[in-house]
Amino acid sequence: MFRWISQNYRTFLWAFALAMAVWISAVTSADPDETRALPSPVPLQIIGQSPNLVLSNDVPKEVEVSLRAPRSVWSLIEADPQLVRAILDLSGLSSGEHEAELQIQVNARPVQIEAVAPRLVKFSLEPLVSKTFDVDLSLSGEAAVGYEVGESSLEPVQVVVSGAQSQVEQVTRTRISVNLSGIRENFDQSLSIEVLNDRGQKVNGVSVSPETVHVILPVSQRGGYRDVAVKVTIIGRVASGYRLTDLSVFPPVVTIFSTDAQLINDLPGVVETQPLDLQNAQDDINTRLSINLPEGVSIIGEQTVLIQAGISPIESSVTLAGEKIEIIGLESGLTATVSPTTVDVILSGPLSLLDTLTRQGVRATVDLTGLPAGTYQITPNVEIFIANIIVESILPNKVEVIITPIRSIVTPTPTPTP
Repeated sequence: MFRWISQNYRTFLWAFALAMAVWISAVTSADPDETRALPSPVPLQIIGQSPNLVLSNDVPKEVEVSLRAPRSVWSLIEADPQLVRAILDLSGLSSGEHEAELQIQVNARPVQIEAVAPRLVKFSLEPLVSKTFDVDLSLSGEAAVGYEVGESSLEPVQVVVSGAQSQVEQVTRTRISVNLSGIRENFDQSLSIEVLNDRGQKVNGVSVSPETVHVILPVSQRGGYRDVAVKVTIIGRVASGYRLTDLSVFPPVVTIFSTDAQLINDLPGVVETQPLDLQNAQDDINTRLSINLPEGVSIIGEQTVLIQAGISPIESSVTLAGEKIEIIGLESGLTATVSPTTVDVILSGPLSLLDTLTRQGVRATVDLTGLPAGTYQITPNVEIFIANIIVESILPNKVEVIITPIRSIVTPTPTPTP
């Protein structure tokens, strides 16, 4: 038996080789190899980096990879691209210049890596350092005329800048910038921090902690200045068969000034324009009118206001003059005064409904919900309790509301008579 095998072993080997060739040919025909690039770049993962070192220059975020693999393996990779990983291993490296070859891992078999771009990566490692800087506040622009900006408040006043030593050494200051142009209200925002070098240029590649600073800038109106609403004075009536659909003024609020601060404070919160003549008007009106002011009081800026009146053939309209303003939403412990206390309301709708309208069917309110003590210019809200009647315009379209705390009155205890 052994003699027969020893005499025919060459035949057995040839038969085995032929069988393997036939099997490989069959498998290759059913699942042929394909060489191509991955449809999407592979994200580069960095491992082994010392916590005391930082990359001081950019390395590729992604790499291009080409593989040779059977069609069935390509189907797996396309269904799950995370099967292919590109790794830059920094284990054991110290500070300085380095060059390393990227590692490509494919969690599918069989596969052959054909090409990687880039294959080698040059990079620098530097010590990670941190430095504390005071935050500078840079203000630009000017507040609105008659307003002034008080002392600023920053929280925090210092930040920590971290990064590669060469980058942090370029930093000379940190800054936040605020544009005050035309500001009339308190500024209260959190702003991002700018990291600058000695030439005022931004330094990139560093981190800031915290990333924002809370800035508060109080803004108040100077003595002798005041913002007041503008009311359009109307004379005459539009032509028969026409109605006034809209009446607007721009700006709705103007700033007035007097060297006598008491004179300004004693004025109501509204000023009136020169009369707007609507007599027999049939078309829209677009004009400028001056404002009536007491002696010693002037307007800051443009001396006239733009008046736009909409006039159209009427369905029907009516003006309710002297509609009392109701205050709603006032917080407890506060009291409020409105100037003026009434508004004129222009309504439109079917004449039959307007004829039945009474003051009980109209409500004018100013909503003070959530407002603290202070002075405000608020647009009144008018509700009509009859359907199909529309509020066309409110005159004035802004009123001044002054909210003040209620001062408690202490009643003295009577002294008993002997």
